[in-house]
Parts: sequence; structure tokens; C-alpha cells
Amino acid sequence: MKAVAGVLLVLCYLAVSQAWNCTDGPRLHNALQIDAGQGNVVAINKYYQVYFLMRTHWYYMGSSGFKHCSVGPAGLWAVSTTEKVFKWSAGYFRQSDDKSIRQVDAGGNGQVVGVDSSDNTYCLTSTVASAYSGVGSVSWQSLSRKMRYYSCSSYGCWGVDSSYQVYFTQGMNETTCATSGWILLPGLKMTMIEVGTDGTVFGVGIDGKIYQRIGIQSSWKLGTDWSVIEACLSARHVSYDLGNLWVVTTSGSILKCTQ
Repeated sequence: MKAVAGVLLVLCYLAVSQAWNCTDGPRLHNALQIDAGQGNVVAINKYYQVYFLMRTHWYYMGSSGFKHCSVGPAGLWAVSTTEKVFKWSAGYFRQSDDKSIRQVDAGGNGQVVGVDSSDNTYCLTSTVASAYSGVGSVSWQSLSRKMRYYSCSSYGCWGVDSSYQVYFTQGMNETTCATSGWILLPGLKMTMIEVGTDGTVFGVGIDGKIYQRIGIQSSWKLGTDWSVIEACLSARHVSYDLGNLWVVTTSGSILKCTQ
């Protein structure tokens, strides 16, 4: 079976758009989710264990029971299978409070955003998120728009709602969590979307294909169109940081793509 999987990956590399060079990433069997930020890469496997990438090897962080993790300016945060929120502090994942969150993002300007099982969205200000060290509770602020997936950077925030429609807001104030209003991008539907620290945006369509938002500039953060990254393997999750696009396929393998 491993030999067959290897052949499929080779064929997949040949099928990828010439703009991207994808190779078999560091082996983490049965990967479910991956996140990259601030030069760090973390991932979760089907056993709900969190791993940290050091060079070409994954290192188990000594904690299980997690289904989503995110690393960025706000630190490393994770959500458990029981939808409790944890922050990595002094070598341990420490539960922040009893807030129920199923997806979390730490990629903004120090703030943390989260989505609960009812698609309600919440935010921790940069001051609260950075100060938390595992003692006491934190105060989540409710956000107005419902989303099933949420991701932020200094260029703004992107979200996917329950109808898989994509939205963008140009800014979120990291000290107040206030947004500047959401813009609907009609047409392409996605299951998830991630924005890198530099504003680069990738998402996974409901067709399992990987899409990149093109035309993003400091003066026009919304971009102009979507470009598909052709590959023969269906994607489950993507994340981008420092020129590297990380892909988790539906078969649980990890690809590392560069231009």
C-alpha cells in the first residue's frame, strides 16, 4: 500500500501547476490538520495528537485529545475534541476557560479568533491573548457575523459561512476586536480558508481543489480573482507561511509546495 501511495504522489507532483513545486512533506501519518505561522509549523493526526515540526521531523508535544491548532503572533492555541480552548505555555497546553470553540486562529495582529459549533464567532484582544499564561480565565468578545471557519492576518480576516460562501473584512482592530464590515465574494465555495501573515490567501474548495487568491496588494487587500492549483490528490486542509504552502490531503498525507 505504501508503494501505491508513493506512485500516486509522484503522479500528483507531475499534475501540479507549473507555478508550484509540491513534494512529499515530512512524514506524519494520518494527518488531519496543519497550521503554519511565524516560521513554525504544527499539525494534528487522526489520534488527535499535536506535533511540532523541527527541520524534517515531527515531534509529539505530549498532549492528545486535540482536533484543531493554530500558531502565530498570538502564540500556539489549540481546541480539544470536547471544544475547550488551550494555549501552549511553559511546555504545556493549559486550558484558558470553559468557552466552547471548535476552530481557532492565532494568525492576526496578536488577537485570537474562534468559531463555536453553532458558527458563532468570538475574539480575544491581543492584550488578553498575549498575557494569558494558564492561570485564570479570559474574556471572549462576541463578533457579529456567523462563520464555519475564520482566519486573520495583518491584511484582514477571511471567513467561510455555513453555506460555504467566502467573506473578507479589511481589518480587525487587535485591541478592540472591532471589524470594518464584511464583503461577500460570490461564486467559488470553500470548506476552509487560511491567510498567511503576509496576506497570502489559500482555501480548499468544496470540490477538494486548492485555490489561491491573486491580486492582493497593500492598497487592495481583497485581491482580484481565484487561481486553482491543480493536483490529483484531493485536499482537506491548507496553510501558508514564509513561502511554503502546506497541504493535508484527504488520504492523510502532507505536501510541501513552493514557487
